[in-house]
Amino acid sequence: MAERMLIIDDEEIVLESCRRIFSDEGFQVVCTTSPQEGLRLVSDSSFDVILCDWKMPGFDGMDVVEELDRRSPDSVVVMISGYPTVGRATEAMKRGAMDYVAKPFTPEEIVEAVKKAVKRKVTEEKKAIGRFERIIKSVEFPVPSIEDKAPKTIAETVASTVGVGKVTSPWLTVFVLGILAGTYIGFGGLLSTTVTFDLAAKVGIGFKKFLAGSAFSLGLMLVVIAGSELFTGNNLMVSSVMAREITLSTMSKRWALVYVANFIGSIVLALVFYFSGLWKTGNGALGAAAVGIAFTKVNLGFIEALVRGIGCNWLVCLAVWMALAARQTIGKIFAIYFPIMAFVAIGFEHCIANMYFIPTGIFLNHWAGVAGPAAFDPGSLSWISFLWKNLLPVTIGNIIGGGVFVGMSYWGAYLRPSKSISG
Repeated sequence: MAERMLIIDDEEIVLESCRRIFSDEGFQVVCTTSPQEGLRLVSDSSFDVILCDWKMPGFDGMDVVEELDRRSPDSVVVMISGYPTVGRATEAMKRGAMDYVAKPFTPEEIVEAVKKAVKRKVTEEKKAIGRFERIIKSVEFPVPSIEDKAPKTIAETVASTVGVGKVTSPWLTVFVLGILAGTYIGFGGLLSTTVTFDLAAKVGIGFKKFLAGSAFSLGLMLVVIAGSELFTGNNLMVSSVMAREITLSTMSKRWALVYVANFIGSIVLALVFYFSGLWKTGNGALGAAAVGIAFTKVNLGFIEALVRGIGCNWLVCLAVWMALAARQTIGKIFAIYFPIMAFVAIGFEHCIANMYFIPTGIFLNHWAGVAGPAAFDPGSLSWISFLWKNLLPVTIGNIIGGGVFVGMSYWGAYLRPSKSISG
C-alpha cells in the first residue's frame, strides 16, 4: 500500500513540482494551497509525510506545523521555506517538524530531506518506546508467585514457623489480635443471621443454610487476611508440639490467652448488635431469629455438640491450611470460602461463633424480652447452659477436629521422623 503525503503551500508551481517528484517516489500525494484545508485533511485522514510551507497568506507556518503535529503525531512533518534562517529551522524542529528545507530545492534535495526526516522519526519513536519500557520496569510492583505451596510445605510451615511465631509473639499483641478475631467471627455470624432470618419460608431450609454459610465465611476471611488470632485456628499448633518446636505447656497458655480474648471480642460485638437496635429489623423478626439460634444451640445434647464441634474445626482448620497454601489474596478467599460455607450449611458448631450467637440470644431474651421458639423451655437459655451444655463440649470437639484430624494427621503424614533400618 502506497504511503500518503500531504503538501501545503500557497505556490502552485511548488505544489505541482512536489506532486510529480513524490508520485514518482511511490507516494499517494494530496496537495492544497490552503492551511485551513490542510488542517481539515489531517483531521479527517492520515498521512505518512506532510510538507508545509512557512509563509502563507494570513498564516504563520510555525503555528500550522505545531497544529499538524498535535492533530497527527504519527506523521513526519517537513517544513519548506523561501526565507531560511538557523533560528527558524530550530523553531520549526521544536514545534514538531522533523526537518527543514530551503527553497529553491532540487528533486534530490527534497527527496533526501524527506528520507532523513522519516528515518529520524523512526529513531525517535524507538527511543520513546525504550524510555517507556524502562519506566514501566522501574515502577513494576513485586508480584508474588502464583504457584501455591504444596501440602508438605504447609505442614513444615505450620510446625516450624507459624506455631513458633505464635508462642514467641508478645502476649499483649496476641491478646489484642484475639479480641479482633472474636469480633470478626461475630461479624460473620451477624451477617449470616441478617441475610437469612426470613428466607426459610421462601427458598427452603437447605438453600437458606447455604446462604448463611456463604455470608458467615466473611468472618474467617477477616481473621486470615486482615490478621488476628483465633482459638480454633490455633489448634493447628499441635503439629508444632509434635515436632518438638514448642512445649505442650507453652501451647496451652497461648490457647487460654486467645480463648479469653476471643470471648471478649465476641461479647463486645453481641453488645454492639443489642444496643444498635438492629435486632428490631423486620418488626423484631431478626431478634427473634437470633434468640431461636441461641435456644437451639443450648438444647443440643453433650455428645451432639461435641461431635458437631469436631466436624466444624476439621473444616475450619482445613480452610486455614489451604489459605496458607495460597500466595495471593484471591486464592486465600477461595480457600476459606468453601470449607466455612460447608461447616455452617451442614450445621456443625464453632465455639468462638457461639460466643457471639448465644450471648446475643441471652441479651435479647433477658433484657428486651424477645421470646424464643415455643418448642423450647424458656428457662433453658442461661449463662450456665451456655457454658456447660454448649461451649464446653463444642470447644473439646473443636480441639479434636482441628488438632487431631488436621494438625496431627498432617504431622504424621509429612513430618513424623522415619525409623532407621538397622542390621
